[in-house]
Amino acid sequence: MSKTNRKKGLVIVNTGDGKGKTTAALGVVLRAWGRGFRICVIQFIKAETGQWGEVKAAKKLGIEWHATGNGFTWTSKDTDETTARALHGWEIAKEKIAGGDYDLIVLDEFTYPLQFGWIDPTQTIDWLKANKPAGLHLIITGRGALPALVEYADLVTEMKEVKHPYKEGIQAQAGIEF
Repeated sequence: MSKTNRKKGLVIVNTGDGKGKTTAALGVVLRAWGRGFRICVIQFIKAETGQWGEVKAAKKLGIEWHATGNGFTWTSKDTDETTARALHGWEIAKEKIAGGDYDLIVLDEFTYPLQFGWIDPTQTIDWLKANKPAGLHLIITGRGALPALVEYADLVTEMKEVKHPYKEGIQAQAGIEF
């Protein structure tokens, strides 16, 4: 089969300092849902108690969703707990990835546990190479994707901030940013 006709479960990374990494992933989730894909989203930083707009929508659509974090890592009062939650999220992710029951899995904000060394990046990529089903699409989001992750991925998009309303004193808007 020629390269132009080859089908493969893609590894997609949305990274960079601009907004829209998770939003872009959720756009693919919506597209895939419309095509009947079996989908799972695992969030590594956002608190499991958060009722963000995307969580509410996923429940209505029947999309499996796991929020394993305890909020933004830079405000964590217990980094041991934050680390343990990230490790727990990775265990869930490994189970879902290796299980073969999904067509698309999103690891939202997964670059952070890799950057912070909570989850070993080399072991993670080796595990993915050995265990990700060939047809599974995997989207990883978060700032500062490590070079090894960028190298492993099939598609990498870097979001660049050009202008942001927060810098003008405009707070995050429900339904737009959360």
